[in-house]
Amino acid sequence: MSYNIQVSCCTGELQTIRDFVYDKLKKYELSDVVLNQLILAVDEICANLMIHAHHCNPKHTIELAILVKECGEITFEIYDQGQGFDFPAQREPCIKDIIKKRKKGGVGLLLVKRIMDRIEYEYSDKTQRNVYRLQKFSSASSREALTE
Repeated sequence: MSYNIQVSCCTGELQTIRDFVYDKLKKYELSDVVLNQLILAVDEICANLMIHAHHCNPKHTIELAILVKECGEITFEIYDQGQGFDFPAQREPCIKDIIKKRKKGGVGLLLVKRIMDRIEYEYSDKTQRNVYRLQKFSSASSREALTE
């Protein structure tokens, strides 16, 4: 099953994205913990794109696609035309250093990397869009539960 939404790059739209992910995935038998982790991961990437790549410009948009496969795999694809950022290639920050320096930020992408099973970034010359792909694979025991 596939679901899509497009929103402007205002951080006020993050609630719309969170509600969209929740509404589309609540019909699948995911635990509350997994569902909230997925919402958090998508929210973090979208927030970073809105703030850093688009500078909260409401004339810019991002698109979110959710693909749920019967095998239990959930894929989120986030499309934009902003400044690309290859976050999967970024080195994980040291939590101790963040705490020691009382640094603000830097933990979100770490959380995304811990939550998701696969993270990819690509730029398409054909569409001139960035694609941020987040994938979560279901355990064998819960694969059967991912049906509507």
